[in-house]
Amino acid sequence: MSTTSRDNLVLGRVVGDVVDPFSPTVALRVSYNGRRLINGSDLRPSAVAARPRVEIGGTGFRKSYTLVKLVTDIPGTTEIEYGREVICYESLRPPAGIHRVVFVLFQQMARGSVDQPPLLRHNFCTRNFAVDHGLGAPVAAAFFTCQPEGGTGGRHHDFRQPRTPPGAGVLN
Repeated sequence: MSTTSRDNLVLGRVVGDVVDPFSPTVALRVSYNGRRLINGSDLRPSAVAARPRVEIGGTGFRKSYTLVKLVTDIPGTTEIEYGREVICYESLRPPAGIHRVVFVLFQQMARGSVDQPPLLRHNFCTRNFAVDHGLGAPVAAAFFTCQPEGGTGGRHHDFRQPRTPPGAGVLN
C-alpha cells in the first residue's frame, strides 16, 4: 500500500474511528465499473450501484481472508467471488449528508472460522467483530465517501487565500 493511500486512511479517520493503527501487509484492490477505487474518493450512488470487484493479494490459496462487509473464506491471490458471502451487497442510497464506506480485510486463522453474520448492519463495530472471530489486526483497508446524487461535496476544503475587499488594508 502506498504512503499516500495509508495517509488517506488516517485523514479519512478510518484509522481511529473504524480500526486501530495497523501495517498493511496484503494488497486490496477495489473497483467499481472498471474504475479502481482511490482511498478518499467521493463517489455517487449511481457509480457504486453494482457490486464492486475486489481482488485480494496474499501469499497463496492456503491463507483465508474476511472482507468486512462481509465475505469470508476468501483464498489469497483471488477475488471475493471465491469466498463465501455472509451478507449480500446492498447498493448505497444515502438520504442526506456524506457517508463513509469502508472495506477492511482481515486474515482468518482458519477457513470457516467466521461463520456468523452480525445481527445488525446499523452501528456495526469492526473492532468487536474482529475480536469475536479472533481475526487480529487488519491486513488492508480501503474507503470512499458517498452522498446523494445532488450533493455538493461538503467536506472539500478551499485552501486559496481569501480575497481582500477593495480598500481593505489601506491606511489613511
